[in-house]
Amino acid sequence: MMKTFTLDEAQSLLPVLESLLKRAREGKLEAERVDGELSDLGRRIFMSGGMKVDITTVARQRAALEGHMQRVRESLTEIDSIGVQVKDIETGLLDFPFRLDDQVVLLCWRSGESAIEHWHTLESGFQGRKPVDERFKRKGGGRPN
Repeated sequence: MMKTFTLDEAQSLLPVLESLLKRAREGKLEAERVDGELSDLGRRIFMSGGMKVDITTVARQRAALEGHMQRVRESLTEIDSIGVQVKDIETGLLDFPFRLDDQVVLLCWRSGESAIEHWHTLESGFQGRKPVDERFKRKGGGRPN
């Protein structure tokens, strides 16, 4: 059974989710930077036909890379455990399952937006975003009484 949120519940989670997304994004950027350094080293070794490499430094970089990747995984797992779907780390695009009458739709929020003001069906995705209307703001947030 998929967890559903009211608009207020989803809205109240934004600060903690924003912080988890930021952590995931920073971890991803750092992982990409370290991965780039390791790739450059590999290219230099290949181009020079071999060279003396500081194994300790490389081991440290590999450990750092794994640490950054772990930070990303933990952040995404935490968001997932709340019941929120991460659609895109880069733009901070999140979906919150919401029960609208007899169907589940997704409240849609992107990092930088001050509030959750859009929704879409499970099928339509981000391109099908529509403005949140009165049905979402009813007492109980659209849940059956």
